[in-house]
Amino acid sequence: MSQMIRVTLPDGSAREVGRGTTPAQIAANIGPGLAKAALAAKIDGELRDIMRPLEEDTNLALVTSRDEADALELVRHDFAHVLAEAVQNLFPGTQITFGPSTNDGFYYDFAPTAEHGPFRDEELPLIEEEMRRIIAADLPLTREVWERDKLIAKWEAEGETFKAEWAHELPEGEELTVYRSGEGWMDMCRGPHLASTGKLDPAAFKLTRVSGAYWRGDQKNAQLSRIYGTGWLNKKQLAEHLVRLEEAAKRDHRKIGREMDLFHLQEEAHGSVFWHPKGYRIYRELEAYMRRAIDGAGYQEVKTPQVMDAKQWEQSGHWGKYRENMFVIPDEVPNIEDDGPLVSDHAEWMALKPMNCPAHVLIFRQGMKSYRDLPLRMAEMGCCHRNEPHGALHGIMRVRQFTQDDGHIFCREDQIVEEVRAFCELLDRVYKQLGFEKYAVKLALRPDMRFGTDEMWDKAEAELREAVARAGMANDDYGWEELPGEGAFYAPKLEFHLTDAIGRTWQCGTIQSDRVMPERLDASYVGEDGERHRPVMLHRAILGTYERFIGILIEHFAGRFPTWLAPVQAVVATIVSDADAYAKDAVAQLTAAGIRVEADVRNEKINYKVREHSLAKVPYLLVVGNREAEEGTVAIRTLGQDGQRIMPLAEAIAMLKGEATPPDLKD
Repeated sequence: MSQMIRVTLPDGSAREVGRGTTPAQIAANIGPGLAKAALAAKIDGELRDIMRPLEEDTNLALVTSRDEADALELVRHDFAHVLAEAVQNLFPGTQITFGPSTNDGFYYDFAPTAEHGPFRDEELPLIEEEMRRIIAADLPLTREVWERDKLIAKWEAEGETFKAEWAHELPEGEELTVYRSGEGWMDMCRGPHLASTGKLDPAAFKLTRVSGAYWRGDQKNAQLSRIYGTGWLNKKQLAEHLVRLEEAAKRDHRKIGREMDLFHLQEEAHGSVFWHPKGYRIYRELEAYMRRAIDGAGYQEVKTPQVMDAKQWEQSGHWGKYRENMFVIPDEVPNIEDDGPLVSDHAEWMALKPMNCPAHVLIFRQGMKSYRDLPLRMAEMGCCHRNEPHGALHGIMRVRQFTQDDGHIFCREDQIVEEVRAFCELLDRVYKQLGFEKYAVKLALRPDMRFGTDEMWDKAEAELREAVARAGMANDDYGWEELPGEGAFYAPKLEFHLTDAIGRTWQCGTIQSDRVMPERLDASYVGEDGERHRPVMLHRAILGTYERFIGILIEHFAGRFPTWLAPVQAVVATIVSDADAYAKDAVAQLTAAGIRVEADVRNEKINYKVREHSLAKVPYLLVVGNREAEEGTVAIRTLGQDGQRIMPLAEAIAMLKGEATPPDLKD
């Protein structure tokens, strides 16, 4: 075997180096500046340790902090390992489990000793101090390959039962690697990692909170303590992120929802929203807007059952692939006569629908369909239920009962690209009218576990690419990106990721090209040739779910909704009681003009009223006193602006009517 290998760099140049040379050594040969800046290496596109020897001809790219996505993933992974080492240093006997990087940081799950009990937020500063000590020590992070039996024996001898369990279950023949920090502490990990702990900036991380978790996410397993942190490349990035977190806390939809009296949640209905009148007004306005949008795009709205027989879900494939997320219901009268089980062993099973698509296929199958009937665009504001774990629920952003702005397009093969293109343009118009100018388009490609042939997936993925290109979105302006392995089990999909007012992204819209479900549920149409053909089924949504999207809107606008969506669009407030009659007359005229308006004739000072309605995020406050009553005017205060404008009531009504008109109904 030759002792020399060929390393090709990104600029096309190649170097002959000895087998076993590390990327760090190549960086040093190129120059001292690069040697200092290089954090890791990409070997044939795979991220690797910079100290890991090269064993064969390869394409090499050196990763620096300028490669921000890769660099952040590395440092966050390293922060997680340093966190785990710090905790075990401070609290001997604590067991370690897993510690991945996240979108803005990292976490690690621990099994504390019985004597200590769950970790507490008050302990985070102490842990941070120990982490900074480990970073300052600049301990080398070295990769080691272990034999399975020896590694399991080591974990068991040290009382690391969770690591031993995981090592036992890894596939036979898979290389088991650990990373050692200095000469002592180690963790089982695939890597990669930085060369040493000193490559981390000790001022670029912060531990944020402690929460409960379950081993492997299963409530039947041991309860763990999860410590979260945020990690960045430098102190400036951390400071900017903490400012964003502070702003996000101010915008938290749960906090604003309480302040504006929009909704509430409670344990008696885990994961379901109690909409209050003002919150449901937002819901209704958004729903009405979406109905106009889909009506204009040629959809036919339907309504389908909440509960269907398990056999239907078996046929669609959801019973096998998705049952753990479904609420199942016995199809028999429960036992009420004795202390025996509520349900017999002979009960047939039904399920609350987690999605609408199988029911839409059943509607499509009613009556013979011709190629001339296609495309058939079917929409449903469909209420669905998914059995999300209690710990995963989050306000109205992640719930168990939700309503989708769901739709399915049944079309011929030759109609797919045009239908997807038209959907992209519809979504673009909706997002921009709702106040989101920026969003990214991503194509999620085939996962490892999937239905259908490779040829079917090749075709479906190519069609979505072409549709996005025809819509003019396959470019950097729309954040175009492909995501390997992230498609649904039955189809590739386009994802649409909104960017909100403080730079966070939310995946909302989607469209999926599906040839599997029409086959499984025997949907067909008669083609021009007189033969039966399978339609292609395009699953699509724009908002995603009303609950989550309203939560996003609350946080995007910080509760200051555009006037057309605001639950109360204006308040007429009196300065003196002598103006009460005029205020009530103004309210009557505004109501007749279609404005959602309230009167505030309480015996309170006007400054108090102004402050209260500002906190309630009312877009317009119309102040009236004796002078305004005599002259037929109002003093208008606009939310978020200083001062006021005096104008005739009729002019104010015309202005507010224009502001309150939904964007799709304006001239």
